[in-house]
Amino acid sequence: MTTELRLTDLTECGGCAAKLGADVLADALSGLGAQTTSPDLLVGLEQADDAAVYRLSDDLAVIGTLDFFPPLVDDPRTYGEIAAANALSDVFAMGGRVLFAMAIAALPEDLPRDAMEGIFAGASDKVREAGGTLAGGHTIRDPEPKYGLAVIGAAHPDRLFRKGGAQTGDVLVLTKRLGTGLLVSGDRQGRTNRDDLEGAIEQMVQLNRAAAEVFGDADVHSATDVTGFGLLGHGLEMARASDRRFVFDAAALPALPGALDLARLGVETGGAKHNRRFVLDALTVADGIAEEFVTLAHDPQTSGGLLAPVSPDRVDATRLALGDRGVDSWVVGRVEIGSGVSLG
Repeated sequence: MTTELRLTDLTECGGCAAKLGADVLADALSGLGAQTTSPDLLVGLEQADDAAVYRLSDDLAVIGTLDFFPPLVDDPRTYGEIAAANALSDVFAMGGRVLFAMAIAALPEDLPRDAMEGIFAGASDKVREAGGTLAGGHTIRDPEPKYGLAVIGAAHPDRLFRKGGAQTGDVLVLTKRLGTGLLVSGDRQGRTNRDDLEGAIEQMVQLNRAAAEVFGDADVHSATDVTGFGLLGHGLEMARASDRRFVFDAAALPALPGALDLARLGVETGGAKHNRRFVLDALTVADGIAEEFVTLAHDPQTSGGLLAPVSPDRVDATRLALGDRGVDSWVVGRVEIGSGVSLG
C-alpha cells in the first residue's frame, strides 16, 4: 500500500453492492424512455441494457456508459483498477471496443496525495489495457470517496450484444466466478481469509475484453455483465428482454474460494437484500437447493464476468476459444420457453 489510510474505513459499503436496488431504480426511471424520439438512438432508457448506443452511420455506432462506486479495498491503486475494469466492462458487454474514458472522482480534500495518485494511476493503466485512453475527468469534494469512469466505445450497429435475443435451447455461459460481494462483506467483518480476498481482487481487476472478442467471433448476439444485481437479477433482465425463461443450475455455479463458506455463516451484503426483493416474484427455487447457493446467486458482483446465451452447436468451440485467450468459462444454465428465472 502507498499509505496507511484504510479507504474502506471512509465508507459504509463499496463496489457494486452500493448500487440502488433494481426495482427502486426501475420505478424512478419509469416513463422516461417514452421521451426518446431519435431513430438513431439504438439503445436508451426504454429497455434496461448495459450502455446507451447511438448510430452515427450504417456501419458505426457510438457506445456511452458510466459507472462509479465507493472503495471496496484499501489499496488506492487496486481500487482504481477495479473501478475502471468495472466501468469499462459495460462497453465490452455491448460487444464494443473502448475508445476513451473520462474520470469521475468524489474525494475527501484531505485524502493523501499518494492515495489520489494511486487511484488515478490504477484506472489509467486499465483504460490503456482496454485499448483506450484516459482523456480527462471531473472531481468534487466528498467525505466518502467515490471513483469511476464515463466510457465511450464503438461498435457496428448490427453486431451489438443486447440483453434481449436469447433463444429457446441456448446454453448460458458465464466467464467469471461468483462471490465478490460475499468476500468483500466478509472482510469488513473480519471473517474472510486473506488469500480468498486476494483471489477475488485478482478476478475483479481482470478485463472482459478477451471474452467479448471471443463472443463476437462466435456470433453471439445477447450478453450482459454480471454486476450489482447479481446473477439472478441480471439473468432476469435478460429473460424479460428475450421473452424467455432462464434456468440456472445451482450445482454448476462457479464460486470464488471461500464465498460459499461465508454464505453458510450468514454473511450477505445489503445489496443482496435488494436483489432478493427484485427477483422475488419471478424466481422459482427447486426443492433441496442449499441456501448458500441461493445466496451466491443473489450476491452483487463487482467487475463480474459476462453472461451469454450461446447456441448449443457453438458452445464447445466458444469455450475452447475462451480458454485459448486465458478466459475461464462455465455452463451455468439454459434458456427455455416461459418467463422469469429459476434455480434448480
